[in-house]
Amino acid sequence: MITLGQVYVDNFTGFRGIAEARTEYLFGCIQVKLLSKSFNEKGEEVTRWFDEQRLTSKSKALVGGPHDHPPERDHSGR
Repeated sequence: MITLGQVYVDNFTGFRGIAEARTEYLFGCIQVKLLSKSFNEKGEEVTRWFDEQRLTSKSKALVGGPHDHPPERDHSGR
C-alpha cells in the first residue's frame, strides 16, 4: 500500500518523487502521482502518474503519514 508523503522510485524509468496523490479506478487500476524535486524548463514542478505496482519505497514519510481515520473537522462555521 502506498503512503502519501513517502518517497518512491518507478522501477522501469528510475523517476523518483514524493507520493502526492493516489487514485483507484472502477476496474482495479491504481495509480500514484509522484512529485519530483526537479523543475522543467518553464520552472514548473515535474510530476508523473505511475501504476502502483511499479513503485518501490525509498524512505519513511516526509509529510503527513498514515492515519487510522481522517482528522476531526470543526463544522460550526467559525
